[in-house]
Amino acid sequence: MRVGLFIPCYINAAYPEVGIATFKLLEHLGVDIDYPLPQTCCGQPMANAGFETSALPLARRLDALFAPYERVVTPSASCAAFIRIHHPAILAGGDTGSRAKNQTEDEHPCHTHEKIVDLCEFLHDVLRVTALPGVFPHRVSIHNSCHGVRELRLSSASELNIPRYSKIAALLALVRGIDITEPERPDECCGFGGMFAVEVPAVSACMGREKVRRHLATGAEYITGADSSCLMHMQGIARREKLPARFIHVAQILASGL
Repeated sequence: MRVGLFIPCYINAAYPEVGIATFKLLEHLGVDIDYPLPQTCCGQPMANAGFETSALPLARRLDALFAPYERVVTPSASCAAFIRIHHPAILAGGDTGSRAKNQTEDEHPCHTHEKIVDLCEFLHDVLRVTALPGVFPHRVSIHNSCHGVRELRLSSASELNIPRYSKIAALLALVRGIDITEPERPDECCGFGGMFAVEVPAVSACMGREKVRRHLATGAEYITGADSSCLMHMQGIARREKLPARFIHVAQILASGL
């Protein structure tokens, strides 16, 4: 299986260590991994703000760039969910909720949305790993991001009233020395929500403060998750409020023994 690694623009710019950890981890697991250098943004910020036409060239570029690969892996549940769910409509010339008239999918074939997976999905569902090199002797609290829970099903959503599960927790359990916990209301939003944090900053910050405090109430040394965007939001709040919280992407923990 030839795999293309998609590193979202904000990770590339602000958290390159997450991309490096992802690449090293997949390479260690024997994955035929490639990182196409010309890759750019998937178009999520534009589409979330209502400018789907501005996202179209980026979606087309990404689709063409990752065409040679059987799978596309990204350390971002948010971007994986956006590409999988919304790229087909954008590439068809419509907005994220409908398709343009007199236009078919054949005119703008979309393939990446069928191949894109979040890193945790890939490790848990595709590779079905049973051993990882990680060594992390710390107590960590898992942050379940909204995209990961409700669009990628990385963990169970409480409103569905189904048996509790967490793919992130299952992977972290393979790391030596780790102590895993979750906050009260484990799948409640941290308040980031992309454009929501920009358009309603007071509400966003209030939600973030409550979420960080719930994580800290577990006694965790670190807060981890599959979305650097959520971690970045909470990290900013923790710094401003001078809260003793440390943040780390799940990929960095899983690759910590390398």
